[in-house]
Amino acid sequence: MRLDKFLKVSRLIKRRTVAKEVAEKGRIAINGVVAKPGTNVKVGDELVIRFGPKTVTAKIDRLEENARKEAAAEMYTIISEVRNNEEN
Repeated sequence: MRLDKFLKVSRLIKRRTVAKEVAEKGRIAINGVVAKPGTNVKVGDELVIRFGPKTVTAKIDRLEENARKEAAAEMYTIISEVRNNEEN
């Protein structure tokens, strides 16, 4: 599954266009490597997302093409969430 689609379906980022923009700016890394919107993700990958005032690290637990709001949170596990003090 594409990174931008996973972020939208899992609701880590609400809109696919926003997920695409964030990835194009180099603010998302998969397993320590900066990722593009079309990068394929798989179960077990670790995402680091620098979005707005925080950095979120999450592990992918499940991939689904469509997920209800209640099931979306089960697609990943938040490892850490750090608030950034600096403005970009």
